[in-house]
Amino acid sequence: MATGADTRGVARDLGIDTHSKPAQQPRPTAGFFVFMDYSKLNGLIPAVIQDADTSEVLMVGFMNDEALARTRATGFATFYSRTRHALWMKGETSGNRLEVVDLLVDCDEDTVLVKVKRLGAGNVCHTGERTCFYRKLDAQ
Repeated sequence: MATGADTRGVARDLGIDTHSKPAQQPRPTAGFFVFMDYSKLNGLIPAVIQDADTSEVLMVGFMNDEALARTRATGFATFYSRTRHALWMKGETSGNRLEVVDLLVDCDEDTVLVKVKRLGAGNVCHTGERTCFYRKLDAQ
């Protein structure tokens, strides 16, 4: 009977990697197979919103699996409100919607980068600014 060491040697000779983690199986999420890890932030993942043309970071929101599924299905950025405990589509009242151009997943599979085209007046921040990152934090 082959021991663990013998088995690894045979696997190595056959070119089989025995040191890597087993391949992660896709998690079903609202009808889509994705690899997102919602476990770190109580069912939410950060969504970094970036202008597809300028690469400017416009905002950071949070998505649960339903918000991500709706974003993918509609082509418009949808988030989960942590204060209202409800889904909301960016621009549904202001008209400043965010049309998804590309959707990227980070290496840890716990954050998405959403590249968007700004619609309407193009102001993303609720204050009326183009981006939520308009204030500089100076060093102490």
